[in-house]
Amino acid sequence: MTATTPSASPALASQYDPSTTETKWQTYWEDKEVFKADPSKGGEPFCVMIPPPNVTGSLHMGHAFEETLIDTVVRYQRMTGKNMLWLPGTDHASIAVQTILERQFAEEGQTRESVGREKFLERAWEWKAESGGTIVGQLR
Repeated sequence: MTATTPSASPALASQYDPSTTETKWQTYWEDKEVFKADPSKGGEPFCVMIPPPNVTGSLHMGHAFEETLIDTVVRYQRMTGKNMLWLPGTDHASIAVQTILERQFAEEGQTRESVGREKFLERAWEWKAESGGTIVGQLR
């Protein structure tokens, strides 16, 4: 080993392991509050709202493409000193959720009318919590 080669350097893995790498960096970024907009830090405010994906289960490649483009803008604005906020959102109208639930009820031999408003809304909130949680986790 030469003097220019650090002996404590970890070996580079032969294959990328996203679960390890992404978890490590996401934890670091959240601990350091890298994503937090803070008016006391100065800088011109700049905010991007994520166009909300419908809570239909999980994100797809189209979402990944869109988020990558927005991420590029966000990082650039942050590097220029702006006080950057990138705010995620989910489902703007619940039309997709209604369609999914109507399909589920049909598989059970029911309709939204037969279960009634209260049960339908209860199931919609359950679906939103499950699917919306998945999507927010994927966005993170």
